[in-house]
Amino acid sequence: MAYKDLLVHLDDGRGCAGRIEAAIGLAAAHGAHLTGFYPLVEIPLISYIRPQIPPEVRASMYAEAQALADAALARFRAAAEQAGVSHETRTDHALETTLASVVSLRARYADLLVLGQAEPEGPPTGRRLPEDVVLACGRPVLLVPYAGAPDTIGRRVVVGWDASREAARAASDAMPFLKRAEAVRVVVVGPESKKFGRGDQPGADIRTHLGRHGIEVEVARIDAGELSIADALLAHVAEREVDLLVMGAYAHSRVRQLVLGGVTSKVLETVPVPVLMAH
Repeated sequence: MAYKDLLVHLDDGRGCAGRIEAAIGLAAAHGAHLTGFYPLVEIPLISYIRPQIPPEVRASMYAEAQALADAALARFRAAAEQAGVSHETRTDHALETTLASVVSLRARYADLLVLGQAEPEGPPTGRRLPEDVVLACGRPVLLVPYAGAPDTIGRRVVVGWDASREAARAASDAMPFLKRAEAVRVVVVGPESKKFGRGDQPGADIRTHLGRHGIEVEVARIDAGELSIADALLAHVAEREVDLLVMGAYAHSRVRQLVLGGVTSKVLETVPVPVLMAH
């Protein structure tokens, strides 16, 4: 498998320029076609309020939203043309409540979605977008930090492994990265062995599997100690010159996440390097 059809989500956030740069770099490296997708988020108006808003005000609101979209799409086209990558642009309309669904639907027609990390000072519409899209789109998602991505993505890779369905999906979806990487490290957080799943030597089976694809893998087991799994994994990534984290995305109820915390949510919010997630 190779990435031949990439999609990058465009918006008006300060992290969009870095996201475009990362997506263009990937398209050039993999010889892929790149689509820039800008969903216009409409302000939901209650049916009995809409008639009270003068038509000229509604027209002005639409024109302003369209102008922002046109500017973002123009920036994308200029950057893609300068880099010489095959590209196109798409737009669609969404409400705040349907934005994740609209982005997820468009992502299903691509091999990989490049999405931005939620910005702390960003609009409320984007706060839950990464997690909701990762869990709903059915495609691997490459999350680019809002602070920007390194010059290279996928040269030194860490794969978070727990023998789950989600981890297996992520490792498989990341294969184009893993085959090109200079170094791949599988990291297992937790006990040395379990009765089921991981085996007597955690990580050994996935190392064997990846090795049959010609990928040389180093396996490391780390003990989280008093840290959460997410914090232990992020600390390991920070300690090494890693430019891509690969891991499965896990869905929990919101109540459970409030009580126990969520590995997926924590990584999406705080990861300092690009992360490829699959669910």
